[in-house]
Amino acid sequence: MRYPILFFLLLLVLSAAALWLLFDRDMRELEARLHGRSQIVETSIGPVEYGIAGDGHAVLAIHGSGGGFDQGLEFIGPLAEYGFRLIAPSRFGYLRTPAPEGFTLESQADAYADLLERLGVEKVVVLGGSAGALSAMQFAIRHPQRCEALVLLVPASYAPDRRPNESAAKSRFAETVMMTALRSDFLFWSAIRVAPDAMTRLILATEPAVVRGADQEDQARVREVLRHILPVSRRAKGLLFDSHTAGNPPPMDLEKINCPVLAISAEDDLYGTAASARYVAASVQDGRLHLYRRGGHLLVGHDEHVWRTISSFIAEALADKDAEGGGSS
Repeated sequence: MRYPILFFLLLLVLSAAALWLLFDRDMRELEARLHGRSQIVETSIGPVEYGIAGDGHAVLAIHGSGGGFDQGLEFIGPLAEYGFRLIAPSRFGYLRTPAPEGFTLESQADAYADLLERLGVEKVVVLGGSAGALSAMQFAIRHPQRCEALVLLVPASYAPDRRPNESAAKSRFAETVMMTALRSDFLFWSAIRVAPDAMTRLILATEPAVVRGADQEDQARVREVLRHILPVSRRAKGLLFDSHTAGNPPPMDLEKINCPVLAISAEDDLYGTAASARYVAASVQDGRLHLYRRGGHLLVGHDEHVWRTISSFIAEALADKDAEGGGSS
């Protein structure tokens, strides 16, 4: 009886060691992909990390939850192929951009303006995805002279008929549990390996059946978006802020946005951003709406069409600005 127990314990130890080595290998690889791809600039609000890709007209690429400059460059990266220069900051609490005490969506928007000032960029097209749409909208409201056009991709913003995310409850216990989970790279890594479908639904707000019905390239894209949330511990403060603001977003003075706006979403986005996209497009001075019937929060199956639509919208908006004598940067 003694030997089977010893054998079982040895097997358990070896399995745990193998699992840890696999985790360690993946984390080293994920950390390496961040290295050398970003810079830090000092703003009046504090350090801001950013990455740049492409050449052409400047687009401020604002990432969503679980992101950073890397998500901005990768998720919004296809725009670079259409002849645009992406400036992708890490929002407050993500990667190497610290979270200032008591920061807000408004102060985040001001930090974008300060970043552009430091980079010598006068005007930009702004693209905000998911939770990043909130500070993108504030940028358009607070710095209209800098914002030539605004693209909101699956915007996690306010709409009267959008049900707030119950996970945004602000109890001290819920916050403690969430921060514990977000600080553990191993727990998150284990979850996406053991239960990828559940994590796709919970984190990426996309039904697994939609992903399974997509082509191999799109399926790989979804897996990479989920995997690249790691190291989640370096994004925890930003994620917690997003859980409060995007889970129960504040109304904004949308009538103050005077640039062309394009809002894009899918009816089956589990975060309910279709309602947000409709509301924004109907509330701004010059709003346009594009909704897909299926695709989830990642707009699965529509990647090429999405970026073609966005590129055409930006080109039209800039052409109209030039015709009006507004110029461009």
